[in-house]
Amino acid sequence: MIAATGICKDYHSETHSGHNRVLSDVSFSVARGEKIAVLGRNGAGKSTLIRLIAGIELPTAGRIERGMSISWPVGLNGGVGGSMTGNDNIRFICRIYNKPFALMREYVDDFAELGKLLHEPVRTYSAGMRARLNFALSIAIDFDCYLIDEVISVGDQRFQRRSHEELFEKRADRSLILASHVPHIVKDYCSRALVLHRGRGKVFEDLDLALDIYEDL
Repeated sequence: MIAATGICKDYHSETHSGHNRVLSDVSFSVARGEKIAVLGRNGAGKSTLIRLIAGIELPTAGRIERGMSISWPVGLNGGVGGSMTGNDNIRFICRIYNKPFALMREYVDDFAELGKLLHEPVRTYSAGMRARLNFALSIAIDFDCYLIDEVISVGDQRFQRRSHEELFEKRADRSLILASHVPHIVKDYCSRALVLHRGRGKVFEDLDLALDIYEDL
């Protein structure tokens, strides 16, 4: 299980004195195999919450208990090293997770379809190419829970179809924490929703009610 209790996150404000509180006393849990949506308007703190769960940032207050292996945020900009080549990024992930480079590179090459660009620095990639590499690296590792910061919408329809198949069909038994603006994705794949508004969060068992509240924000 993943359990977040009383999560608060403050950032130093350069335009106002003191700090800007992005998340305030947010609590929720995710059981093994459960899929929960995170809903909220731009600036509500969805991406911040995803980064906190991943461990990329630390909460100002509260605690996060992680009883499962968790992916880094799929879809997060900057999820790969820009100064390294695509192949270097693959090697780096292989060393962290003790995976064979040849097999992992073959998988990433087949899925991301970047070809010779894997020999080039990631900073030379387009945003779409970077996202495809990030996604391929993420699903090449077997995690108990995948963090999705917006559903992948890059690439052509074939890539999007393969992405959805990998996440929602082949990994149907895995947990998902999915920050999304797409109602039909939420209803098709999630069982509960956490709605964020003005830093506060509330969990809804009724997805229709959660989506109605989100639309009215």
